[in-house]
Amino acid sequence: MLGQAVAVVVLVVVVAGGLLAVVVPRLVGGVPLTILTGSMEPWLPPGTLVVVRPIDPADVRVGDVVTYQIRSGVPGVISHRVVGITVGAEGRTFTLKGDANAEPDRDAVVERQVMGEVWYSVPWLGRLNTGVSAGARAWLVPAVGVGLLGYAAFLTGRGLLRRRRGRDGGPTAP
Repeated sequence: MLGQAVAVVVLVVVVAGGLLAVVVPRLVGGVPLTILTGSMEPWLPPGTLVVVRPIDPADVRVGDVVTYQIRSGVPGVISHRVVGITVGAEGRTFTLKGDANAEPDRDAVVERQVMGEVWYSVPWLGRLNTGVSAGARAWLVPAVGVGLLGYAAFLTGRGLLRRRRGRDGGPTAP
């Protein structure tokens, strides 16, 4: 009985983690990313998985945590809090700062650099995301899911078989 309870809890945790890390972001056009540095501690410590959903830069407000490209069009992103917004001839620019940093980021961020806003975060799940390569993740996540579902089906079937044997007066396994 304890084994079944543990298996169900593990299954629920894995399915919930998969939903939060893979399914939900895809439904909203978001991207799961892993926090790699301590600049947003204590709210987003390294190893936290964040889901970034697209946002219109016109909707960004002071206090929002946004993810932006370090250089427009070049891979590499940072997630920091908006501490200032300036409207000028070139449009809106944002001053950002990591919660753990003493000073704001050196360069202002222009609208085209804003990738989206941090929608939600899942502590520690990013460590797993970082530890598994994208190629391995493509087959590992479905394989683990199928394995856990198979294990749950096995436990359910075994439990049903035991109950049936008990009702028929036959021997039941411990």
